[in-house]
Amino acid sequence: MRTVYQIPAVRELRDQQVRFAPREKKLEQVAAAEKLIAEIELDRIYTYEYLCYRITLYRPESHRDLTFAGREAKHDLRLFVEDLSDAADVPAHTAGERVITVEDLAKRFNVSTKTISRWRNLGLISRRFVMDGRKRVGFLESSVNRFIAKNADKVRRGFQFSQLNEEERDQIIKRARRLAQAGASLAEVVRRVARKTGRSPETVRATLKQFGQEHQDLAVFNENPGPLNRETKRKIYQQFHQGQSADFLGKQFSRTRTSIYRIIAEMRADLLTHLPLDFIANDEFPKALRNPKREERILTPMPVSDEPAKKARLPSGLPPYLASLYEVPLMSRLQEAHQFRKLNYLKCKAASLREKIDPSHPKASLMDQVERLYDEAVEAKNQIIRANLRLVVSIAKRHVGPVENFFELVSDGNVSLMRAVEKFDYARGFKFSTYASWAIMKNFARTIPDEHRYHDRFRTSHEEMFTATEDDRRDQSEMETSQFQRELQVEKILSQLDEREQRIIISRYGLQRGNEPRTLKEVGADEGVTKERVRQLEVRAINKMRQLAEEEKIDFEE
Repeated sequence: MRTVYQIPAVRELRDQQVRFAPREKKLEQVAAAEKLIAEIELDRIYTYEYLCYRITLYRPESHRDLTFAGREAKHDLRLFVEDLSDAADVPAHTAGERVITVEDLAKRFNVSTKTISRWRNLGLISRRFVMDGRKRVGFLESSVNRFIAKNADKVRRGFQFSQLNEEERDQIIKRARRLAQAGASLAEVVRRVARKTGRSPETVRATLKQFGQEHQDLAVFNENPGPLNRETKRKIYQQFHQGQSADFLGKQFSRTRTSIYRIIAEMRADLLTHLPLDFIANDEFPKALRNPKREERILTPMPVSDEPAKKARLPSGLPPYLASLYEVPLMSRLQEAHQFRKLNYLKCKAASLREKIDPSHPKASLMDQVERLYDEAVEAKNQIIRANLRLVVSIAKRHVGPVENFFELVSDGNVSLMRAVEKFDYARGFKFSTYASWAIMKNFARTIPDEHRYHDRFRTSHEEMFTATEDDRRDQSEMETSQFQRELQVEKILSQLDEREQRIIISRYGLQRGNEPRTLKEVGADEGVTKERVRQLEVRAINKMRQLAEEEKIDFEE
C-alpha cells in the first residue's frame, strides 16, 4: 500500500512541483531534498518555511509558521524525492552515477527484498528511473554508501535475514520437528531454533511457514488444520473447565490460544441456548425491564412474615432425613407471591438477555449476566420447593398401600412438585399448596394403577417365600470396609520388607492394580537371578510376613 504524507503542506509542495516545475528544476530539487534529509535530526523541530526554502530557494507565501518534528519531515522528504524523480522521467544511464535496483542491492548484501523495504523506511533514499522502457525504483550508489555509513549496525543485523541455502533450510526444519515432537509450542520452537542457528526468529518462522505451504503433509506445524466439529469443540470446553490451560489445548488441537478462547466462548453460548428459561409471563415484567426501581422491588429478599411461625406437628415413624423437612418454615401468602414473582422475572430477564447473544461473537459480560440470573432463579425455585416438601410426604402417606413403596411415592411426588413450581401462575391469587396438591394427587392417580398392572403382570407364586425367608447375607458396606482394612494391613507389612522382597511378592501375587501374578521365571528375568533364587527369596519374605502378622495380631483367615 502506498505510504501517505504526514505533513499536508509538503504534499501540496509536491503537487505544485510535479505539475509546474521544469525537468531540470525537478532534478535540482530532488538533489536538494536528499541533501536535506541527511542533515535533519529526528527530535528537532523544523518550520515549513525553512524546509521549503532549502528545496526551492524561495520563501513560501502560506504555512510559514507551520512546525513539525524532524521525524515527520524526514518521512515526507523521502516520499518527495521519489515522487519528483518519478515525474522527471530520468533514464537510469543518464543519472551521472551507477543506479542499483532493489534486486541487485538485495544480492549485494545477501538479504531479502523485504529487508530492503525496511531500510527504505529507515532512511535509504530511493528514486524512480526509467529502466528497460518502464519506471522502477532504484538507488544511487552515493545514497547507498551514505546509508551504510550511518546505519552500520542495522545493515549488520540485516544479514540475519539473509537468504538460506538448502542445507541451512533442512537444518532448521529438522531442529524444529524434533522440538515440536517433544511438545514445544511454535513460539518456543522459533526462539530456540533461532538462537541455535544464529538466524532471526522472523527467518525461522517464515521458513517453517513456507515449508508447510509447499509440503502440507510434512508440515512441522499445521497452520490451517481445518474446521473443528462440534464434538471436538465440546471436548475442548470440557477439558478447559477441568483445569487444562488454553496453551495446552492449543498444542493438543493445533490451534492458537485466541482460537481456543473463541471456541470456549462459542460452546458456552451454545450451552446457554439450552438453559430452561420458560417463565409465566406477567404484565409487570416488561415495565420492570425498563425501570430499575421496579426491578429492584421485585428482586428484594423475601419479606419476613408478620404471622408468628407455628411449630409443625411431626408425624410419627418418619426417618430423620424426612423429619428434617418439617424444620423448614412454611411460606405465607405474601412470601409465596414474592418468590414466584422473583423466580419468573429472573428467568424473563435472562431470556431477554440471551436473545442478544451473538453465537458467532458472544460477549463474556452478557453471558455472565445470563448465568448469574439463572443461578438466582434456581435458588429462588429451591426455596419454594424446600418449603413445600412436607406437602409431598403428607400426600404420599395417604396413598401408600400394601404394594406401593412409601419412599418411591415421595420421590415421584417430589418430581411433581418441581413441575408444579414451573407451571404455577401466582397472579391468579391461589395458594400454591392447593395447586401443588392437585398436581401431586393427579400424578399418583395415574402412576399407582400403572404400578399395580406392572406387578400383576410379573407376579409369581414364590413372592411369599421371598418375604418369609430371612436374608442372612452380610452387609455389603461392612464387607467393603473389611477388605479395605486388609489392604492397609498388607501394605503395612510389605513396607517392612526390603525393596527386592517387596518387588518379588508384589509381582508373584499380582498385588499391584492392573497386573496379573507372574511366574518364578518371569520375576527372575526382571531381577537378574535364577527362578530358584526367586523361590528362596519368596519363601523368606513370606516367613517374615507371617512373623510380622503375628506381632501385629493380624488374622487373614476371615
